[in-house]
Amino acid sequence: MAKKEEVAGGRRRAPKGHFAVYVGSEMKRFEVPISYLKNPKFQQLLHNAADEYGYTYQNGIILPCDESIFNELISFLRNH
Repeated sequence: MAKKEEVAGGRRRAPKGHFAVYVGSEMKRFEVPISYLKNPKFQQLLHNAADEYGYTYQNGIILPCDESIFNELISFLRNH
């Protein structure tokens, strides 16, 4: 399950077995299980992020999609 929290000032480490991504115009933080990296749909989203933002790492992975679309993808991955 992706855990959502607002980013406020300080940096926070994702729990073991998860990584942080920032989504949407408000850059909401989600903690996503590492196992999702194996899924082709999630890999495509990461590829799109690389195309749009490059490979520069600045405190997390930024994904170029709407928060509602990301929530749908996470829901799909959780159930399949």
